[in-house]
Amino acid sequence: MTNLIEVTYEQTGKSKTTNALGMRAMQERVYEKRDEKYLLLKAPPASGKSRALMFIALDKLLHQNIKKVIVAVPEKSIGGSFGNADLSSSGFESDWHVESGYNLCTIESNESRSAIFKEFLTNDAKILICTHSTLRNAFETIHESRFDDTLLAIDEFHHLSASDASVLGNVLKSIMAKSNAHIMAMTGSYFRGDAHPILLPEVEELFTKVSYNYYEQLNGYEHLKSLGIGYHFYQGRFTEAIGEVLDLNKKTIIHIPHVNSRESTKDKHDEVGFILNVIGEVMGEDKETGVISVKCADGRVLKVANLVNDDPLERPKIQKYLREIKKAEDMDIIIALGMAKEGFDWPFCEHALTVGYRASLTEIIQIIGRATRDSDNKTHAQFTNLIAQPDATDASVSNATNDMLKAITASLLMEQVLAPNFKFKTKLPNDALPHAKGEFKINGYKEPSTKRVKEIVEQDLVDLKAKILQDATIEKTLGTEITPEVVNKFLIPKIIQESYPELSMEELEEVRQYVVVDSVMANAKVEGSKVFIQGSSRFINIDELSIDLIDSINPFQRAYEIMSKKVDERMLKLIQESIDATKLTVSEAEATFYWKDVNQFYKLHGREPSKNSADEVERKLADVLLFVKNFRRKNQK
Repeated sequence: MTNLIEVTYEQTGKSKTTNALGMRAMQERVYEKRDEKYLLLKAPPASGKSRALMFIALDKLLHQNIKKVIVAVPEKSIGGSFGNADLSSSGFESDWHVESGYNLCTIESNESRSAIFKEFLTNDAKILICTHSTLRNAFETIHESRFDDTLLAIDEFHHLSASDASVLGNVLKSIMAKSNAHIMAMTGSYFRGDAHPILLPEVEELFTKVSYNYYEQLNGYEHLKSLGIGYHFYQGRFTEAIGEVLDLNKKTIIHIPHVNSRESTKDKHDEVGFILNVIGEVMGEDKETGVISVKCADGRVLKVANLVNDDPLERPKIQKYLREIKKAEDMDIIIALGMAKEGFDWPFCEHALTVGYRASLTEIIQIIGRATRDSDNKTHAQFTNLIAQPDATDASVSNATNDMLKAITASLLMEQVLAPNFKFKTKLPNDALPHAKGEFKINGYKEPSTKRVKEIVEQDLVDLKAKILQDATIEKTLGTEITPEVVNKFLIPKIIQESYPELSMEELEEVRQYVVVDSVMANAKVEGSKVFIQGSSRFINIDELSIDLIDSINPFQRAYEIMSKKVDERMLKLIQESIDATKLTVSEAEATFYWKDVNQFYKLHGREPSKNSADEVERKLADVLLFVKNFRRKNQK
């Protein structure tokens, strides 16, 4: 397996260093905004979002007339992150203490959690931890005014949606409209895999945003030096191929495929059994903890956790064990399906091995985040996606191709997310000053001129890029020879305008330029006074950078490079044809009429007609041939 992305970091230690109040860099940045009523924190996994909330919540309880704090998390396993914390010994004025019975994610009680929730609102307790579902259920019988003088913190905020069908989204809107509650929203990925925004623009504008990016976090670690992201293709069943990428010497989380996916064997429990057999010989399972002992071929005995087992009596045992892990040797491999993603804390994890395509960029970022905790047992973190290679004989090749495009989309986004932040400035006449580190001066570049544009490029850039990459039209261009002008001057500004309809034409152009420049320069390599920009395929003088040059490069050129690395010429041609087939305007009647001409062309020239030909008639015949190939695939039995 070859990594598509390999990023190294400087190990500055800055993201782990604490100030006089015991706050890391990100937490200090958030604390500066502690007086805001509505806060939206966007920060990567392991950056300390839960403790950032504690500092904010305690300040509001002590100094801002807030009487109660409610923390809502998506699933019970995450509730442990908000347990009691000693903050005063590190310099803060108070400790975080959740009274007994009010962390509804960790207690075992026969009493209704909704009932405890409502009781909490009327007594003297200060802090309650619950799941999103408990918040939703309790809200059904509670008037919004009961949330007055309360801080409501919602973890993994991307679970919300502005859609009317989103119950949690409607709960938030009602509380904001009909109470004086303060809100703190936290997420590592502020975008969704569907067409709905998390918040409507007019609601989102009410929030003060604090961002701490992935590069800042990983670059400031003490131990982790590098991160690799790669894909491994297989044919047949994944259970027969997983041994090729499973390194038994690395602490690994394996996510088996969704049951309804093409990669699934449709029996998740059998899949766990296959994986255990790949690891070695099962020696037994501890009845108290649920830990499975497996003896490897080299004689070592590995500890394995099965989170796929959803038996209500068995799963809590292993969940409890995982929450209490203190040492690297306490666990070796975790096998999961829907769990062990967002908010799951196993800092010793070195390898996140995921079977099957993940259409959701949010899910991929969350899974990668399981391996990017800083820990003294590792210097490298690895994400591997084990994916089925499209088969030319398979009738569902178009679906397989679509899956591959989504995998490439995720790679492109992660490459952008993991890149360092650059500053872009307009190159002024007679400007002889040298470029500062991480800064590019560009001829003809329009710098952000308004507060709104600055907010978008400083706070929303990753989210905006995710929207662009997930757009169906953009996705179909990945790996194609579409002109940069169409992408940069038409497709990208169209998506920006849909996302921010309030922008003027001048503001729209400023955002467009920033997105294109940042996307292209993210992979630039600087050597002295020269810069190599992928897509231009040459080194140029830094002082010659211009917006015209950058606009002449397709920012998604990397998609073609990714496919070229991972598939052979035949498969690449098949994928290209599948993409092109989505753009065809040929009708079945036309194909029937022209088919004899296609055959005649082949006899005359000894080759298929080319869609890249300068001859219009040949291009038409190429479209007809592609239509027929696609038609046959769809109708194959």
